[in-house]
Parts: sequence; C-alpha cells; structure tokens
Amino acid sequence: MNLHEYQAKSLFRDYGLPVSKSEIIFSESDIDGAVSNLNVNKFVVKAQVHAGGRGKAGGVILTESIKEVREFCQKWLGKNMVTYQTDSKGQPVSCILLEECTDIERELYLGLVIDRSSKSIAVIASPDGGVDIESVAENNPEKIFKVFLNSSNEIQEEEIKKISDGLELNQSQYIEFSELIKNLVKLFTEKDFALIEINPLVVNTEGKLNCLDGKINVDGNALYRQEALSKMRDISQEDKLELEASKWGLNYVTLDGSVGCMVNGAGLAMGTMDIIKLYGGFPANFLDVGGAVNRESVTEAFKIIVSDSKVKSILINIFGGIVRCDVVAEGIVSAIQDVGIEIPVVVRLKGNNAEVAKDILEESRLNIFSELDLSLAAKKVVELSK
Repeated sequence: MNLHEYQAKSLFRDYGLPVSKSEIIFSESDIDGAVSNLNVNKFVVKAQVHAGGRGKAGGVILTESIKEVREFCQKWLGKNMVTYQTDSKGQPVSCILLEECTDIERELYLGLVIDRSSKSIAVIASPDGGVDIESVAENNPEKIFKVFLNSSNEIQEEEIKKISDGLELNQSQYIEFSELIKNLVKLFTEKDFALIEINPLVVNTEGKLNCLDGKINVDGNALYRQEALSKMRDISQEDKLELEASKWGLNYVTLDGSVGCMVNGAGLAMGTMDIIKLYGGFPANFLDVGGAVNRESVTEAFKIIVSDSKVKSILINIFGGIVRCDVVAEGIVSAIQDVGIEIPVVVRLKGNNAEVAKDILEESRLNIFSELDLSLAAKKVVELSK
C-alpha cells in the first residue's frame, strides 16, 4: 500500500525527522486558512498523487503569490494528473500539499528497502539526490552507498559513519544525520514498511538536513496489525479492477494486452503470460486465483476479466493438484453460464481427473476450447484474440 507525500511527512514528523512546515488543502475553502497558518512569504505547492513525475506534469510550483496558490488548487483539485508513471487516464488529485519553501544548498538521496537476497533491510544513500536513483546506480555506481541492518534491525555507528561520509556531511550534519537515520529505521520497522525513499534529502542554506520529499510503501500483508496506516489508504489511487479482485482474495494486475488470463499459482501465471507472448499474443492481466479454486472464485475472476473491454479471448490454465480438475471444469461451466461470457475461452486443465474435466467442458456446448497441451492452448487463445 502506497502513502501520499503528506502522509509520509506526517509520519516523519511523528518520529522526529526534520520536515518543512506544511498544510493540506482538500477544497478551495481550505486555501485561506492554510496560507494563514503557514504564515510564510514563499510556498511550494504540490498535487498529491501516487505517481512520480509530478513536476514535469505541472503538479509542483514555487510561488510567492497567494493568487497563484489559489489558481493551482482550482486547476488540479478534482482533476486527473497524467505523468510518465500513470496510464493515459492519470490519477485523481484529491488534495494539495502547501509547504514552506526551503532554500537548498545540496540534494541527497536516502532510502530503506527490504532486500530479499540478503534477507535484511538495506539502507541506500547517494550524494546525487533529486534524480532517478536507478540512473545514478547505472551511470555512477561509485556514488551509491549501501549498508544492511543486522538481525535485530539496528544500524551500527560505523555504518552510519560510512553513509555520512558518502553523503559528504560535516561533523554537525553527521550528528544530525545519526539521529535521523536511527529514527527512520525505527519508523520503518515499527510500521512494517517495504520501502521508504527521501528524494531529495536536502542540506539547506543553513547547513541543516530536511526531508523535502517522502515516498512510502507499506507491506500489505502487515496491514492487519497497522490499523492507523490502513485508514490512510486512498483507494481512488488504485486500479478499480485490482481493488475489486482483492476483495475476493484474487491476485490481479491490469496489463495492456487482449488475452485474459486465469491461472492458479503465481509462478504458473508468469509462465502462462510468457508462453502467450511466445506465440505473438499480449496478456491483458496477471490473475492468480490461488490453490483452492472453486465456483465462486472462478465466477468473480471471470467478471473481473471481461469487465476489461480490451479482452478478446481468455486462457484458463489450472493445475489440479490440491483440487480435482473435474470439479474445476464444473465450476468453469457454471461460471460462464452465470456471467454470460460471449468471447471464446480456452481451457487447459492438467492433473487430477484432467481427462474427465475435458469431457465436461466439451459436453457443455459452450464457447470453450479444451486443450491438454499448454503450447496448443496458448497458440489457440492468441489466434482467437486476433
């Protein structure tokens, strides 16, 4: 689950991290109060969406004019913002962050992320902040500094010194950074985060550190014990089909192709999408219905797939290990009848009672093509999608 920048900075403030004075504007009626409460001469105004590239899209301005603050809010509140990280529809802007302008001397990068290869939390930093960290890693890898937390999720003094030296901080900034990074680690672990990015972490003209931006991703599997964070979820920023799928325990991701996919198991789903591509097709989605396939889950999966107007054919690839293939086949037939699907459906069932399942599908007289071989099934569904 992603958080907005203003939510991230609220958490930073709670954990003693340095952030700028700010106010949140949800409607035009909030503008005067927000400006008055800040009581500053120069503002940074930022539209709040779950996407990068806001600046290039016109979603961030610096101004000394209250009139420009008002015009910015009128322009964006209730509208969609399109950036290089969104689709053509963009993301809805439901609030604006109004912040005190910071005079910047240097821009740095600081991030924490779960590193699965080392089974630990990685702290990543660079003196080249304010830009895409991936491009820094590719073009100037010597400017990336990384340490890994120990099994107690603590950062050691020598590791803080390594990062501080890499960021080229002086002694007073080192002392400030030491407290900042310890508090950031505490926030990361206590709130079950998967990612924190502060880009940029700036040194202002007074030589002080300031978290000028904040990106946070919360581990969705831990939300059951993070009630306060769960309330911060902004479903307006999420794909509607993915949101609906999550209600039924389905793992669904929208893609741009025309072949709908329904598979049990994430690995098998990835392999299924690969073989569709191999035969010249383009998957419309990733959809893992899980191991316990039943009529209800299949029906809801069908509803989600066909609600995407780009889908021209559907491939169902189920391995009958835990469940019997004939039970799955009966569920598929019932689901197609219930949903009223008119586009062709190719079904490949493998495993327990697969031959019986094939007979059930063929006897249904529905627009179903049954194949036991995955290559033939993929080839068939791609042909039908065209």
